[in-house]
Amino acid sequence: MTTELQNTVALITGASSGIGEATALALAQRGAAVALAARRKDRLEDLAARIRSAGGRALVLEADVTDERQARASVERTVAEFGRLDTLVNNAGLMLLGPIPGADLDEWRRMLDINVNGVLYCAHAALPHLVRAAQDGPRHVADMVNVSSVAGRNARANAGVYNATKFAVGAFSEALRQEVTRKYVRVALVEPGAVETELRSHNRPEVQEQLARANPVDDPLQAADIADAIAYVVTRPCHVAINEVLIRPTQQER
Repeated sequence: MTTELQNTVALITGASSGIGEATALALAQRGAAVALAARRKDRLEDLAARIRSAGGRALVLEADVTDERQARASVERTVAEFGRLDTLVNNAGLMLLGPIPGADLDEWRRMLDINVNGVLYCAHAALPHLVRAAQDGPRHVADMVNVSSVAGRNARANAGVYNATKFAVGAFSEALRQEVTRKYVRVALVEPGAVETELRSHNRPEVQEQLARANPVDDPLQAADIADAIAYVVTRPCHVAINEVLIRPTQQER
């Protein structure tokens, strides 16, 4: 364990698997106390136990960030338990692909709720605490990291609404960055390409088959690769802001 983030507190959404789980481990290994937010409490408990056994501090927050009250409660419980909030990682997300004509509107609503509203709710609740942490914290800076996707840069057929949600996250992140950067609250957008996580498994079987056939990548990124990038972003000196990280597997063309 290193001490780069000693005496700081991080809240990670979507922490029960994939990038969220890996990020929680990475930040805890660097000394941060971590609040773990997701719906699957059993997985969070297992992750928290691993962090504690390594000498870290972890708080389990069973929460659905698409519910504004639960998102806000997660932030407030983190501050009540650990006394502050220095880093928010908005990672919870959903990717449901398919053509726009004849689409299932419920899938669109679910993506908008978690990919956009979940980010907005958590950001709104966390910002006063992040500003305060930047003013009186040990590092004189605070961080919000919003996990987007290459889909937030390149629109593609059969991903229209997923693209729309990730483009929205990018626009929100840049506008917010301009508003809070002079307060030493850094806003970073992390845009992964193909990553070996559960994300694709949420799709219908026929969509999963199409994904497997389309531009396969033999050696995709792992969740730990993205966590490493996030850890790099939030451990820069207070005068250095990494605002955007686009990270693809070497083989990925688009």
